[in-house]
Amino acid sequence: MKITWQALVPRCGKIEGGTCKSQKKVVPKSGSTSRISMSDFSSSSVLSLDISNSLVGSNLHVFTQAELKVITHGFSSSNFLGEGGFGPVHKGFIDDKLRPGLKAQPVAVKHLDLEGMQGHKEWLTEVIFLGQLRHAHLVKLIGYCCEDEHRLLVYEYMARGSLENQLFRRYSVSLPWSTRMKIALGAAKGLAFLHEAEKPVIYRDFKASNILLDSDYTAKLSDFGLAKDGPEGDDTHVSTRVMGTHGYAAPEYIMTGHLTSASDVYSYGVLLLELLTGRRSMDKSRPSREQCLVEWARSSLKEPRRLGRIMDPRLEGQYSEIGAIKVAALAYQCLSHRPKLRPTMSTVVKTLEPLKDFDATSAGPFVYTVSPQNDSPKEDQKDNRSAKASKSPNYRSHYLHKGHKL
Repeated sequence: MKITWQALVPRCGKIEGGTCKSQKKVVPKSGSTSRISMSDFSSSSVLSLDISNSLVGSNLHVFTQAELKVITHGFSSSNFLGEGGFGPVHKGFIDDKLRPGLKAQPVAVKHLDLEGMQGHKEWLTEVIFLGQLRHAHLVKLIGYCCEDEHRLLVYEYMARGSLENQLFRRYSVSLPWSTRMKIALGAAKGLAFLHEAEKPVIYRDFKASNILLDSDYTAKLSDFGLAKDGPEGDDTHVSTRVMGTHGYAAPEYIMTGHLTSASDVYSYGVLLLELLTGRRSMDKSRPSREQCLVEWARSSLKEPRRLGRIMDPRLEGQYSEIGAIKVAALAYQCLSHRPKLRPTMSTVVKTLEPLKDFDATSAGPFVYTVSPQNDSPKEDQKDNRSAKASKSPNYRSHYLHKGHKL
C-alpha cells in the first residue's frame, strides 16, 4: 500500500506563533528501522511538510522563514556563497539559543527556485534521502523550511566549497597530489555507502561541483535532488528519464535510460580523470578533439609512457608516478563501456586506500597490467561504437538544456 505525503508529513504551510502547526505524525511501519524510500509514497500528493520526526534516523530541525532571514542577515549579498542548479546558497550562523540541542555553528542555506513543480520534487527528494542517510562522506542536512511558497534547506557549512572551484579555479594554488587522493578516496567511500545500503541508492549526478570540502579537505557528497532508489528484487536496473550532467553520464544510461550503480561508477571514473588531468569533463573552450575529456584521455590511461602527457601540468611533476599509474588503471576500468566490467565502489575504495600514503615525489619500477577483458579488441571495438553513438541522434543530445543537464 502506498503512503501519501500528507499521511506521513503534516502540513507546514501555515505558521502560527513562529512555529509550524503540525498534525499527528505517522510512521509507516511500527518499530521498523528500515529507511523510507521514495517508492513508498504516492506521487499524487504534491505538498508535504514536517517530516522531522517521521523519517527513520532523522533528527531534522524545522525552521521558519523568519528564522532563516535572521541566520543569514536577510540573505545578505555579503553572505552569498554561490548558486547551483536549484537556487542561491547563503552562509549563516546558528547560535545555541535558536533550538534546544542544536549547537552554535555556521551553516549553508539553500533557497530553492520553485518556478516549476520539478523543483519541489527535487527539494523533497533531498529531504527524504539526506534526512535519513548519515555518513562521514555525505553532507549533513540540519533542517529545512517549507512555508507558503518557500522551500529552503539548511546544511552544515563546508569551508572550502566545491571540488569544482578548488580544482579548476584560475589563479588559485593547485591541489597537491596527496589532497587529490584524499578527496578521491572520500568521495568513493560516500558512493560505496550509498550503493551498499540496505536499500541501495543511485546518486545519479556525481560530479565535481557536487563534492563539497571541509577545512581539512574531507570530501562529502551533496545535492541529492536527482538520487533514485536502486533496483529491488529481481530487477537489474531502474528505468527513468535521462537526467544528469553532460560529460559525466554513463553512455548506456544515456542511450537506454537504464540506471544502475554502475552508472555512478562511470561518473566516478570521469572524476578520477579530472583529478589526474586538471581538466573539466566538458570544456568547449578547447580544440574540438579535446573538448570531451573521456574521449581525449581514455586511451592514454592504459599506456604509462603516454600518461605523463595528460597529467595536470599544475602539479609540476610533484606526484607519485606509481600512484598515478594505478589511479589511471582504475579510471580506465571505471570508464569501461561494458557496465559489468566496471568495479564496484567498494573495490574502488580498496584500490585507493593504499595510494593515499604514497610520497608525491616517489618513483620506482612498476609493472603495469590491464585485465585482458578490459583490454581486448572487443572492448576497444565497443569503445569505438559507443564513441560514434555519442555523436549520433540516438545519443539523446536533445535532452541537453541549461546547466548541461541531460
